[in-house]
Amino acid sequence: MKKITILGSTGSIGKQALDVVAFNPDAFEVYALVCNTNIDIFEEQLKTFKPTYGVVYDEQAYKNLRARFDSKATTLLMGMESIIEVSCHPTVDFVLGAIVGNIGLIPMYHSIKAGKTIGLANKETLVTAGALLMPLAEETGATIIPVDSEHSAIYQCLKGNDHGAVSKIILTASGGPFRGRNKGELENVLAAQALKHPNWSMGQKITIDSATLMNKGLEVIEAKWLFDVDLDQIDVVVHPQSIIHSMVEYVDRMVLAQLGMPDMRGPISYAMHYPYRKPVNHEPLDLVKLGQLTFEAPDRTAFPCLDLAYEALKMGGVTPTVMNAANEELVYKFLRGDIGFYDIPDTIARYMAQSEQIEAPTLDQILAVDKTIRQKIKMEV
Repeated sequence: MKKITILGSTGSIGKQALDVVAFNPDAFEVYALVCNTNIDIFEEQLKTFKPTYGVVYDEQAYKNLRARFDSKATTLLMGMESIIEVSCHPTVDFVLGAIVGNIGLIPMYHSIKAGKTIGLANKETLVTAGALLMPLAEETGATIIPVDSEHSAIYQCLKGNDHGAVSKIILTASGGPFRGRNKGELENVLAAQALKHPNWSMGQKITIDSATLMNKGLEVIEAKWLFDVDLDQIDVVVHPQSIIHSMVEYVDRMVLAQLGMPDMRGPISYAMHYPYRKPVNHEPLDLVKLGQLTFEAPDRTAFPCLDLAYEALKMGGVTPTVMNAANEELVYKFLRGDIGFYDIPDTIARYMAQSEQIEAPTLDQILAVDKTIRQKIKMEV
C-alpha cells in the first residue's frame, strides 16, 4: 500500500486522483491532502478519505475551516511550510503535484530534493525551473512521472526503448474551442467562449491556455526537460479527437503512439500505480465507434502563444519564468473580462523582450522574477 500526499486535492486533477484512490482503496493510504481556499470541497474530502493531515495554504480559509471542522482522524495545518512538510515526510511514497500555478514549484522542489516519487501535473515546475530541477532529481534519485496526458503518453512510449534512438517527439493538441478560426474571427472572443473545451473537462486557467495554445507551448518546454531532447526534436500536431495523446518517432522512422479516451484518470492512475497497471473506472476506447482519427498543423498566426514558448526556451535563463508568470496573470485578467484574447500573447511578447536575462537562475531568483512580473502585470490597466 502506497502512502500518498496530494497537493491541490480540490482541483480537477486532485479530485480525479481521489477517484482513483476510491476505486482502488487497498492500494493507497492518503497521508495528506492540500488545498488553497476551496474549503467546502476540501472538508468533504477530509471526511471521506480521513488523511492524517489536511493542509490549507490560505490563512483565512484555514481559520474558517478550523472553526467548523471537528475530526480526530485528521489534523489541520496551514501554510507553505506545512505543505513542504507533508510532501517530504519520510513515510510518504508518492506525491502528486497538482497545485495550479508557479506556487506549486516550491513543494515540488523540496519533494525532488527529498528523493520522492512524484506524479507531476504542475506544468510550471519544469517550465520555470526545469534546468534546475532535472539535475537535482538525478542527484537525489527522485522519480518524476508526468501526469499530463501528453507527457504520460511519451513516457509510456519510451519505456523499453533506447532514448538515444529517439528522432522526434510529437505532442498532440486538440486545437481547443477555437480550432479552425482565423485571427480576425478571434479578436473579440470572450472568456465564456474560450472555456467551452470540446474534449476535456479542466480548470479555468488550463482551459484558457488550451484556447490560446499556450498549454501546448508549456508542454513543449516540459518535454525538453522531461525527456532530454533538443527543441528541434519536438513537434506539435493538432489532433481534434484527443485519442492519440502523443507519439515518439525513432531513428528507424517507426512511430509509437499511446491511445486512450480523453479522461485524465488514465494517466493519473498510471502515475499513482507505477510501475504497475491497474483497472480504472472510465470508458474504454472503441475504435470502431470512433471511426476516424485526423491531424492538421497548428495555426501559428492565429495562436502565437505556441511560438512564444519555443522562443522562451531558446532564450533560456529566466525567460520561461517571465513568459509563464505573465501568461498566468493575463489569463486571470481575461477571465475577468479586463483584457482581450490577443492582449495575452501581445503582452507576453513585450515582457519577454524587455526582461533582464539571468543565466542559470537559482530557485530564489526564479521566484523573485516570477513575483516581479506578476506585480507589474497586475498594475497595468
